Amino acid sequence: MTAQRTYGGISAEERRAQRRAALLEAALEIIGTEGLAKLTVSGLCARAGLNERYYYENFDSRDAVLTALIDGIAAELAAAILAAVRTAAPDTRATAHAAITAGVHLLTDDPRKAKAALIAGMATPELRARTTETVRTFARMVATEGTDFYRIPDSGPAAVVEFRALYLVGGLVQTLTAWLQGDLDLTRDELIEQTVDVFVLLGEDMAGKLR
Repeated sequence: MTAQRTYGGISAEERRAQRRAALLEAALEIIGTEGLAKLTVSGLCARAGLNERYYYENFDSRDAVLTALIDGIAAELAAAILAAVRTAAPDTRATAHAAITAGVHLLTDDPRKAKAALIAGMATPELRARTTETVRTFARMVATEGTDFYRIPDSGPAAVVEFRALYLVGGLVQTLTAWLQGDLDLTRDELIEQTVDVFVLLGEDMAGKLR
C-alpha cells in the first residue's frame, strides 16, 4: 500500500499537485503567448507533457482551468501587495506607492499574468463573475488597510470606505487593462505615479472627513 502511494520519495498527493501546477503553468504560457483560443485540452496537455487523463484528474472544463489560474494570480498579487505595505515607510504616499508598485510589477514583469488575469478573466460570463468577485475581494482588502492606516473609527460610515475602495480598485483594473492594450500613452512608471496620485487624493480626503 505504501509503495503505491509513494514513488521516488514523492507521495501520490504531491505528484498530483505537481501535475496540476504543470497544467496551470502550461495554461499561463498558452494564454500569454498564443491567446485564449489556443487553450485546448490537447494543446494544454502537450505543453505540460502530460497524458490527457491527468487533465481530467484536475479539471472538468476550460473555465475551471482559467478560474484556478486567475485565483492563483490573485493570491500572488495579494501577498505581494500586503508584503509591500508592511515594509513601506509609514506615510500615505510611500505606502500607496509601495502597494501599487508591487501589484503593477507582479502583473507586468511577467506579462502572461496580466493577460490571464485581466483579459482572459473576461472571456465568459462565469469568468466575468469571478473577476468581479476578485475585484470586490481586493476592494475589501484596501478598505481594511485604509481604515487601519488612517485610524478611522469603527463607528465610521463603512459604506463610504467600501465605496471608495471599490471605486479605486475597479478603476485601477480598467485603467491597467487599457494600458496593457496600448490605449494609454504612459510608461509603466508614469502609470504607477498617476495611480498613486489618485489613491492618495481619495484616501486623504476620506480620512479628513471621517476622522
